[in-house]
Amino acid sequence: MKGPASYFPSIEEKYGRSISEWQTLIRSSELTKHMELVSWLKSEHGLGHGHANALVAHTLKEDAAG
Repeated sequence: MKGPASYFPSIEEKYGRSISEWQTLIRSSELTKHMELVSWLKSEHGLGHGHANALVAHTLKEDAAG
């Protein structure tokens, strides 16, 4: 795995939620900007910067691709 997805196994192991659960949380947030979402995941859910950034980048890329 390359890119943001390379973080996914450690995210699931460390925080106890599946990637799809994190993506649902991100998509249900009223926030839309990358760094706003990263900051929110860090402050509200205790994720580290790299993990939050990977989740947001991957989710926004998926959403943009339709």
